[in-house]
Amino acid sequence: MQPYVVAMHTVAVLALDQVIPFDLSTPIEVFSRTRLPSGRPGYRVRVCAAESPVDAGLFTLRAPGGLDALADADTITVPGVADVSRPVPSGVLDALKEAAADGTRIASICVGTFTLAAAGLLAGLRATTHWLAAARLAESYPDIDVDPDVLYVDNGQILTSAGAAAGLDLCLHMIRRDYGSAVAAHAARLSVMPLEREGGQAQFIVHDQPPTPQGSVMEPVLRWMEDNAGRELTLDDIAEHAGMSTRTLMRRFREQTGTTPLQWLHRARVRQAQHLLETTGHSIERIALQVGFGSPTAFRDRFKRIAGVSPQVYRRTFQ
Repeated sequence: MQPYVVAMHTVAVLALDQVIPFDLSTPIEVFSRTRLPSGRPGYRVRVCAAESPVDAGLFTLRAPGGLDALADADTITVPGVADVSRPVPSGVLDALKEAAADGTRIASICVGTFTLAAAGLLAGLRATTHWLAAARLAESYPDIDVDPDVLYVDNGQILTSAGAAAGLDLCLHMIRRDYGSAVAAHAARLSVMPLEREGGQAQFIVHDQPPTPQGSVMEPVLRWMEDNAGRELTLDDIAEHAGMSTRTLMRRFREQTGTTPLQWLHRARVRQAQHLLETTGHSIERIALQVGFGSPTAFRDRFKRIAGVSPQVYRRTFQ
């Protein structure tokens, strides 16, 4: 009697022109190095393209497979490209649509989300991408629920990841779905990555304040608030310094910054706290007081709301 042989899971990595090399290499390396407890490979990895060679910026790539390889894949990964405004070839869109209709799992790396969006695979779904491109994705495809704060989103058949290293997180997540935590943990060790990272990509976002036109009424008030963020400021204090009523302050502040004075102040304080966490050894309690929070508890709560992780985790990541 012949032994039962389990078919190997095939991963097709789609290389488009202007493909980002890091995004391309991530699924190739992670999946091709995955080993099962028996020692056999967990995945067969195939690189495919609409046409070959593929422009990858500093080099060109000759993909061994064409778009027909997508039809035979169990999982398709779609790396990002340098110019997301460049139209996706119709043949690529058709191949992705057909694969999705056949039930193939499809995952994007970084701004590869735009390719899935162009194929209509994300309509009505939650998705993520690199935080720098999140606003553009939301504007270009209003039917997608864009979440810029997470490392990846798993909708079952369709998955998306945030920028760069978040593609590693997504690949490890898919390995865990396919073969369990032990196999995924071994793959994580080979990649020198934790199986699960704390927080999302919010901690990597530079939280600049909304731009205010130079010479606007609010510009000197904003500078004063930034310089005095370490003080205990109330709405009345800010209005008094601005020489206007609190009601007028609120109206003009929202008109020119898109937010409220206290929300703006909270972000200014968190931004200053991020700098102190990165560059000093000051305790959390001391930093909380330095940046104007009344208590360490209030500081931790506000910091996590804005940065997505606790001050301690942020410090461990960036100091």
